Amino acid sequence: MPTLEERIADQSALTAADRARLVELLAEWQLLSDLSFADLILWIPKRADYQSWPDGHIALAHIRPTTAATVFANDVIGDELAWGANPRIDQALSTGDIDRDTDPELVGDIWIKEELVPVSFDGRVIAVISRHRNAELMRSPSRLELNYREIAHKIYLMVAEGNFPIQNSIYRAESAPRVGDGLIRLDKTGQVIYASPNARSAINRAGWPGEVENHNLGDIIESVKPKISTPTDESWRVVVSGKTTRREEFENESGIFDLLVMPLIDGSDHIGAIVLVHNVTELRRRDRALITKDATIREIHHRVKNNLQTVSALLRLQSRRVDDPIAKAALGEAVRRVASIAIVHETLSTSSAETVAFDEVYDRIVHNAIELSNRPIKVSKAGTFGIYDSQTATPLALVITELIHNALEHGLESTGDELRVEVDRAANACSVRIIDNGVGLPRDFDWDASSNLGLQIVKTLTENELKGSINLVRKGDETVATLTFKA
Repeated sequence: MPTLEERIADQSALTAADRARLVELLAEWQLLSDLSFADLILWIPKRADYQSWPDGHIALAHIRPTTAATVFANDVIGDELAWGANPRIDQALSTGDIDRDTDPELVGDIWIKEELVPVSFDGRVIAVISRHRNAELMRSPSRLELNYREIAHKIYLMVAEGNFPIQNSIYRAESAPRVGDGLIRLDKTGQVIYASPNARSAINRAGWPGEVENHNLGDIIESVKPKISTPTDESWRVVVSGKTTRREEFENESGIFDLLVMPLIDGSDHIGAIVLVHNVTELRRRDRALITKDATIREIHHRVKNNLQTVSALLRLQSRRVDDPIAKAALGEAVRRVASIAIVHETLSTSSAETVAFDEVYDRIVHNAIELSNRPIKVSKAGTFGIYDSQTATPLALVITELIHNALEHGLESTGDELRVEVDRAANACSVRIIDNGVGLPRDFDWDASSNLGLQIVKTLTENELKGSINLVRKGDETVATLTFKA
């Protein structure tokens, strides 16, 4: 069965520009639904091209209001209407006129009033919006409802004239203020005609003591802005004048407020604007607390790295004062292990997340190991480690460090000249093979019986921290260490 997208491509004449315009409309039509207290359905005509008569319509999208109960229990996206099944949709498509003079119809137990709005673009009607609302709720509207409907009607006129959505007005619609957050209606001079209760509360919270209506919104905001504020290119009177679409945040000692200004246009005339207001004080405080927390965590990792480097330096100083070669070697191994952990914390100290790009850690581990080698070794790597959380990255760094140094010190110390690392990472698992062509394992090698501290560290970390397995075998002229763990 073809998908909705395939049906639209096969049965409609929409161009790429038409589709882009409808995407812009759908990004903003929650506003229309909320202002209308209505369900909205977007219908596109079924036809081969714009010269052909439509065969019918397909429901491309459906949205429900957050300000009222929905009138459709089931989603209608993908439904089809034959031409003539709903003459009002046909007429809106053909004439380009809004149809509001319809009688309510009984749908189930609810009387529903349907209104039709053509969607114009580039001189053509490319779709039709059908608006469905409960007729019973329209009989005694409040002042808020009357203002919302008047605003909605003006925006629908803009849709029919091709002036909405407003071109080049991208403002992160997915997180923009909503009608229910607070709405202010302005006339063409910026004077407040109406402010919803939530909008009045937000403006009063910002420090304005009296009524909002019959005052210029720009003057209100200028009067409550901080006495010492950052200089800006434009005054708040210009920002909230309503002449252009704007998205700004206003902040003073009382709080932080998100303002979305959208102009209302009649033909080519600016007739006013709406301003959506959202008090985001607590949201921004949480955001800032998270930023502070992230910075603190990075600082902690930085200090841990510094402390580990101090420990490493002290161990080096101690090793210089030790004459016993066994003790000196043990201290050298301790320095190497501490340095591996320090690399992980250094990476975390420069990251905004508690994750590590482990390929960078690996590169530094190999670089440090090769610097300590007395023989020229060819090192190659196939595959990538990717990103790991800090709880995985730390033991993994130690295991990789021990395996590489084991290959260099015991396998490639006297013979061989090649070290290969092969990484195979799948969706939920990772396999790492460290291969050298050195002297090889003893014939009687027994991992459990081995007294090598490095190998015991590898086994313990692999099984307990990485929840994986480790295998060390001889294959022909090569020694292969295979580490497998959950990624």
